[in-house]
Amino acid sequence: MRICLYGSSSPDLEQIYYDKAYELGVLMAERGHGMVFGGGEQGLMGACVRGLESAGGKAIGVAPRFFDLPGILHQECEEFIFTDTMHERKQIMEGIADAFVIVPGGVGTYEEFFEAFTLKQLGQMNKPIGLLNTGGYFEPLRDLLVRSADNNFMKRECLGLCGFFDSCEELLDYIETVHDEPMDVKKLKQVK
Repeated sequence: MRICLYGSSSPDLEQIYYDKAYELGVLMAERGHGMVFGGGEQGLMGACVRGLESAGGKAIGVAPRFFDLPGILHQECEEFIFTDTMHERKQIMEGIADAFVIVPGGVGTYEEFFEAFTLKQLGQMNKPIGLLNTGGYFEPLRDLLVRSADNNFMKRECLGLCGFFDSCEELLDYIETVHDEPMDVKKLKQVK
């Protein structure tokens, strides 16, 4: 399985986040998975790809050409795909991935998560989405989704379109075994 990783590129995080991302990369490789990611050398992307490669795994980096600067992109990827735009980057990553794993990140990571979540909600994609909840990082996001459902801004069924996990093992178990039925847009929008 090729897992798309979305996560921070920041070099200024607490060590627990890097350690968990590295552990995730090792476990992905040990379970026979490859990775597609934004190509970052630093941050949680870099930690995860280094863990993956340390255990013999292969990664595909995808980044816009304007990121091709010293120290920005991971140079040891099995393959690197350059794009013109961030939008094209995301489309390629979504297209070649079999599943999505989100590790802690900022606004770019949220945007990537919400696009995958929305595509799944609209039945345009039916790939597993799991979030690694390191140190409870994604608790506010989970609360926001529940509040959205509680207040009828989205259907309660949508809460099951992704999973939140504290351990790398549980997250990968979920990614490997979840086989959701595609969402029915007519049912979602209550169209007869």
